[in-house]
Amino acid sequence: MPRPTAAQLVYGSCTVIFSTLAMLLLSQTSSGLGVTVIALAALALGLLVAMTVPLPKVRTTEAPAGSAEPAPQEQPVSTAL
Repeated sequence: MPRPTAAQLVYGSCTVIFSTLAMLLLSQTSSGLGVTVIALAALALGLLVAMTVPLPKVRTTEAPAGSAEPAPQEQPVSTAL
């Protein structure tokens, strides 16, 4: 499992903070259960946002323009059980 990028951490954290504040202000809840539900919902939303941030593209090496050989293709790996 790849490590999260800086952008994923920032977007997820900002989403948690701002969505928690917005939901608490809009709901005007004062009970402990209400605050807990809002906090859990904000954490889930932050995780969703962090996971949907596009990952950086992996650069593939291509053959130079003057080369007669095409760039190597990746071959699928077969696994026998």
